[in-house]
Amino acid sequence: MLSGKTVLIGITGGIAAYKICELIRMFKRHNANVRVICTPNAMNFVTKLTLQNLSQNEVGIEEFEIPDFKPEHISYADEADIMLIAPATANTIGKIANGICDNLLTSIVCAFKKPVVIAPAMNCNMWENPIVQENIQKLRSTGYEIIEPESGFLACGYNGTGRLADLNKIFDKTVEIINSKKKLTGKKIVITAGGTIEDIDPVRYISNYSSGKMGLALADEAFQQGAETVLITTKDIVRPYKIIKVKSADEMKQAVEADFGGADCVIMAAAVADYRVKNKAEQKIKKTDSDSLTLELIKNPDILKELCTKKTTQKVVGFCAESENLIENAQEKIRKKGCDYLIANDISRKDIGFASDYNEVVIFNKNGGQKRIERAPKNIIARKILEEIYE
Repeated sequence: MLSGKTVLIGITGGIAAYKICELIRMFKRHNANVRVICTPNAMNFVTKLTLQNLSQNEVGIEEFEIPDFKPEHISYADEADIMLIAPATANTIGKIANGICDNLLTSIVCAFKKPVVIAPAMNCNMWENPIVQENIQKLRSTGYEIIEPESGFLACGYNGTGRLADLNKIFDKTVEIINSKKKLTGKKIVITAGGTIEDIDPVRYISNYSSGKMGLALADEAFQQGAETVLITTKDIVRPYKIIKVKSADEMKQAVEADFGGADCVIMAAAVADYRVKNKAEQKIKKTDSDSLTLELIKNPDILKELCTKKTTQKVVGFCAESENLIENAQEKIRKKGCDYLIANDISRKDIGFASDYNEVVIFNKNGGQKRIERAPKNIIARKILEEIYE
C-alpha cells in the first residue's frame, strides 16, 4: 500500500526510541522507502548501524554532513511524502513549536511543507507540564497531527500518561494521511462555530455554553480533505485556513452572507442566540434598590432559514442542540428551515456536546432519511458528517 512513498522518520532522545526499529520494519513490509533522521541524543538509545540495516538507507544525524553539495535539511524535506517524529521528546516538541532549528531534525521540520505526524513520549509529569501542553496546542493549531501518548507503566517507574502510542496506531494514522484523497479539492466550505454574544451593556452579555469545538473539528477536516475552508467563529482560533472572528448574531450573518455566493456548502455549527437586547445600554447598568431588572429582548435574524431561501447550488447544513425529544424536534426543524441536512445532538448528556471533545449525533436529510453516528471524538464525527454530505 506504500509503494512509491517515502516516509521520513525522526527519532529523538527518549527511551521509546528502541520501539521505532519495529515501526521501520512495518513501513518496509508495505514497500515504503524509509529515511531516518536522529537527534544526537537518540544515539544513546539506538544505534546508527541498526537503523541503517532496517531502513536500508543512510541515517542522518549531523546537520553539516552534506553529500553531493546539497543542503541536507532541504533534500530530505523534498524527497519525503510525510514526516513522522517518534518518539518526540518535550525538548524537541518545544523547539519545533518555537521555530528553533539547532539540529538536522528540527531544521528539516522547519523546511517541511507536507504532513507532519508527531507521537510524543515522556515522563507523565513532563507531559502534563502546562508549557508542554501549550506547545502541543500550538503545533495542532498550525496543522501538525499529534498522536497523544497512552497511560500505563513508564520506564522511569511512574504510572501515568506518557507512554508512546501503540505502534499500530502510529502506523495506521501515517498510512491514512499518506493515502488520503483530497476529496474536497475545488470545494469552498464555510463553517460557523461558537456561541454568539449579545451585549446588554459594556460589561454584561447574553450567550450560551457552546465551545465551538464541533465547528472547529469540521473546519479542520474540510481543510485536510482539500477544501477551501472559511471558519466564521466567536472564538480566538489560529489555523492555516481563513478565520473570520465575529461576536454577535448580526456580525455572523454579515460574514456568512459575504462568503455564501461562492460557497459549495455552508455548515451552521454555531450556537446563534435567538434573542438580543432591544436597547443595549451605552453605559454600565447600575444596581438599584429594586429587586428586579427587566430587559426587553427581540428576535435575532434566523441565519439558517434565510440562507435556505437564498441557496441555488449550495448545500446548507444546520445544527440543533436538544435537551429532550431529539428526533421529533429535529424533524420539525429541518422541515421549517428547509436545509439540506440537519445535525442533531443531545445536550442533556454530560459525556458529549458542549465543551466535550466527544459527540454523538443524528444526521437528518431533506428527503426524510436519518443516520445515527455513535459517540466518538469530534474529529471523527466531523469526518462522518462530511462523508454523508459528500457521498
